[in-house]
Amino acid sequence: MSIDSYEREVRALEQTRLNVDCPVVFYGSSSIRLWPGLERGEIVNRGFGGSTLEACAYYFERLILPLHPRSLIVYAGDNDLGDGRRPEQVLGWFRELAAKIDARIPGVPFGYISVKPSPARAGILDLIRLTNKLIEREMEGHPNGYFMPFFDSMLDAGGRPRPELFLSDGLHLSLTGYRLWESLLIPYQNRIFTPLSSKCNKPQLSFKDVESGV
Repeated sequence: MSIDSYEREVRALEQTRLNVDCPVVFYGSSSIRLWPGLERGEIVNRGFGGSTLEACAYYFERLILPLHPRSLIVYAGDNDLGDGRRPEQVLGWFRELAAKIDARIPGVPFGYISVKPSPARAGILDLIRLTNKLIEREMEGHPNGYFMPFFDSMLDAGGRPRPELFLSDGLHLSLTGYRLWESLLIPYQNRIFTPLSSKCNKPQLSFKDVESGV
């Protein structure tokens, strides 16, 4: 997909009115956009369908900066690989996005969820592994960044993507898949739900609070 092909959805997101100051923002592709029940409490969902990591870097100023996030979680990259991009190209777009985060919202913690192994893209698992390795290594140079390695937890004992984690298309996560991701996020909750800045003056939340509808 070309960068311009996301324009309609990006404009719709720009026009969405929010009643949250300094939110926790989840940003990325359909794996974020389709996450059931994600946007509640202090969490804002800024996923847009079919998004690539390239597109996430390109639309950062429009979709993320106006929100003044207190932390940012990113998931994207598998669509880039699915479009035939090389891991080194995906790394380049990650570097571009990370540089914007460091420059435009310095001090804000940001996490990157590893590219998922899916049945539909089982043929490029080695490329996915390499992409994750490159981004994990790159993240070491960003003091406020952290890499979340979900990849291995999504494989069965034979090293294949677990089919129950996906819808029938073999690409998008099922409810079981999202429940797994939520459990894998828990060890990172102190980084994700950082204390609010003084201008926000609101209490800290956890995943438990979000699930209870606080």
